[in-house]
Amino acid sequence: MLSNKEFPMREQDFVKVRDMVYDACGIVLGEHKREMVYSRLARRIRHYQFTDFATYLSFLENNKEQEFEEFLNSVTTNLTSFFRERHHFEFLKKTIVPEIKKRHRIDHRVRIWSAGCSTGEEPYSIAMQVASEFSGAQWDFKILATDLDTNVLAKASNGVYDIDGIKEEDKALCRKHFLFDKSSQQIKAKAELKECIFFKQLNLLTPWPMSQKFDVIFCRNVVIYFDQPTKDKLMKRYAERLVDGGYLILGHSETMSKSISEFEPLGKTIYRKVCQA
Repeated sequence: MLSNKEFPMREQDFVKVRDMVYDACGIVLGEHKREMVYSRLARRIRHYQFTDFATYLSFLENNKEQEFEEFLNSVTTNLTSFFRERHHFEFLKKTIVPEIKKRHRIDHRVRIWSAGCSTGEEPYSIAMQVASEFSGAQWDFKILATDLDTNVLAKASNGVYDIDGIKEEDKALCRKHFLFDKSSQQIKAKAELKECIFFKQLNLLTPWPMSQKFDVIFCRNVVIYFDQPTKDKLMKRYAERLVDGGYLILGHSETMSKSISEFEPLGKTIYRKVCQA
C-alpha cells in the first residue's frame, strides 16, 4: 500500500484499476506503472475532494457514464512529437507515395490511418510530408486520426502547439503549413492542412465503424501497452483493413509476432501486407 502519499492506495485498489483498464481497452498496467497510476488518478480524487482511492473507485463504478472516460484519459500515456522516427516519414514519401499513385491512378482515392494519434503531431506530420502529392480536385485524400483519449483529440483538432516543440530541421516545412505567433510562442495549423485530417475517438478493441480500406496505417507506440494475444488480434484486424500491398508502421520498440502471416517485415518496424492469391 502507498500509505505515505496524499491519498492511500491499497493493493486491491491498484488491482481494480489495472483490471478495469485492461477490460476496457486492453492496456496492460504492470507493477512498474503503479506510481504513474497514483499520480494520474490523484488529480481525479482531488477534483472530487475524496480522501482515498477506495472512495474514488466506488464512485467510478457507480457513475461510469459521468467519470469513466476521464478515468481512461487519465491513465493512458500520450507522448509524441512532430516527425518522430523520421525514417518512417522518409519511407512514406520516397517509397509508399509512388506506389499509392500507381494503385489509385484511376479512382484517385487515398486513405491513411493514424491509429493512436495522441495530440496530433503524427497525422499533421503525415499531411505535411505527402498532402502536396495528392493536391488538386482529382485526388480524394484523407487522413483518419483516432485515439482513445478525448482530451488529446481536442488538442489535436485545435492544432495549436508550442514553437519549442519543433526541431530546428523541421521549422522550414512547418512554416509552410502552420501560422507562427512569436508573441505567444505558438503555432497554429493552417486550414488547408487541417482539412484533410479527420479526428475521431476510437477504442481499438471495440468494433471499428470504418468500412473502407487504407493504403497505410500508422500505429506507433500503441501496442507496447497490450499483451501478446491482444497484439496478435489487432495485427490481424489491421491486415483486414489494409489494401493488398498496403503498409503497417509500428513504433521503434515494437515487434510483430512471427505467427502473423499477413505481413512481411521490411525493417525499421515497417510491414507490408502480403498480397492475397
